[in-house]
Amino acid sequence: MNEKQRLKELAQLFLKLGFIGFGGPAAHIAMMQKEVVAKRKWLDEQHFLDLLGATHLIPGPNSTEMAIHIGHERAGVKGLIVSGLCFILPAVFLTAGFAWLYKEYGQLPEIQPFLYGIKPAIIAIILGAIFPLAKKSFKTVQLVVIGLLVLILSLLHYNEIALLFGAGFVSLFWFSIKNKTTTNKNWLPLGMLPLSQSTLIAASNWNLFLIFLKIGFILYGSGYVLFAFLDAELVAKGLLTRTQLIDAIAVGQFTPGPVFSSVTFVGYQINGFSGALVSTLAIFLPSFIFVALLNPLVKKLRNSKSFSVFLDAVNVASVAIIIAVCIQMGTETITDWRSILIAVVSIFIAFNYKNINSAFLVIGGAFIGYLLTFI
Repeated sequence: MNEKQRLKELAQLFLKLGFIGFGGPAAHIAMMQKEVVAKRKWLDEQHFLDLLGATHLIPGPNSTEMAIHIGHERAGVKGLIVSGLCFILPAVFLTAGFAWLYKEYGQLPEIQPFLYGIKPAIIAIILGAIFPLAKKSFKTVQLVVIGLLVLILSLLHYNEIALLFGAGFVSLFWFSIKNKTTTNKNWLPLGMLPLSQSTLIAASNWNLFLIFLKIGFILYGSGYVLFAFLDAELVAKGLLTRTQLIDAIAVGQFTPGPVFSSVTFVGYQINGFSGALVSTLAIFLPSFIFVALLNPLVKKLRNSKSFSVFLDAVNVASVAIIIAVCIQMGTETITDWRSILIAVVSIFIAFNYKNINSAFLVIGGAFIGYLLTFI
């Protein structure tokens, strides 16, 4: 297959995932696993896990970086750009549309009945995809123990970056004791740069670009961490009201694709379409740079025994954190007989009919949820 065909396949896949990718990073990664590992065989389970672990070790939105990694694996630098843009742009355009409506009419449309059914279906998609990844990653008793500890600590709301790196270092320490060797001490996460002081600044596009570029380069963790940064960088400086920030969070939740598309909404409220454009470009640009630098190293580092031990533990921790997210989502959204019914049916389909496209589960869950809200 030539490069043009591979790029076309990447564009089609990630545009589709960009439009149906509800449920946050865990759901996005589950959908990617189903498409590129189970269905298309572009990657094997182990390499997918390695890339997943690598995305958790760098700043930025995990699912977006996973899409960029897959594009690089499939078609090099051009694939990296195509897959990343195609995954991001549907959410950005939808968010920009909501931003315009919000600024014109001062409110967001009511879509809660559809979300009611989508959320249990998303949990089923995550469980269906995480099961084979869990079987692949929990290779030894040591990794099972680390995974269970990370799961428990994640449910107790410990910082996910601390858990990921902690799992890696514990595994390295365990490995060094068993083999009586010294390990490399240089595995340190990038530190958070201090946020600037809460002084008022001008709402120029250049200032917006610098603010979001900085956030993109230093933000570890989920999209929810983003909102703490936005509060400190924009609300405290008078560029955005807290009400606008809360509404931006809502838009990020009910639109598909990466939660970071909330930045498009924020940029539009501050400086119109130009503000939305520069803010979106700045927040996502670091992810492309990080993946371009890291991707060629993943296979080479896997051949290093010490890094392999470290990466295996990070992979287990990544899976455990996704399971914890799934449990937390379940306790928040599966609360009555209607949501239980949607979840059970969706889980049955996800585990027994693996060739069914995730889009049908999302659309089916939304439709059933809408109908059941009238009962």
